[in-house]
Amino acid sequence: MVAVAALTVCGVLAAQQPARGGPTGPAPAPRAGYQWPLPGTPAVVRAFDPPPKRWLPGHRGVDLAGTAGVPVLAAGPGVVAFAGHVAGVGVISIDHAGGLRTTYQPVRPLVHVGDHVTAGERIGTLDAGHPGCSRAACLHWGLRRGKQYLDPLVLLGFGRVRLLPLATDPST
Repeated sequence: MVAVAALTVCGVLAAQQPARGGPTGPAPAPRAGYQWPLPGTPAVVRAFDPPPKRWLPGHRGVDLAGTAGVPVLAAGPGVVAFAGHVAGVGVISIDHAGGLRTTYQPVRPLVHVGDHVTAGERIGTLDAGHPGCSRAACLHWGLRRGKQYLDPLVLLGFGRVRLLPLATDPST
């Protein structure tokens, strides 16, 4: 039997495939109660580009174009797991159902650890600057399940997703 890393989004078992170049075409409807973490439909400045091995360099989220001072919104309902600074950068992490965790940086947090948030609720304010971003302000938005980094755009119906069977039966 071959083990496959999978993600369940909206009750569908899916293998996460790296997105290249960000979303294209008309925007699909957000899924499972998730939405963009910035107002409107921000441009994806830098796409998810995970490394081949966990310890190698890569881009473990997406960078969304923004303007310093705009609201940063909870992408989905959950509980704030972290709100503070790491190496001088404001960071917020939110735990969601199904073992998912979204992260947001650089932000000025308006929430505290243990706060319950809803999708679209203001959790912080976008700060200027983000290494590797070609704009004056970008939100780095990440998604993890356990130690596995996933493309957060899959929460919005973007990203490459390959459906998998729910059970493996060698006789089929």
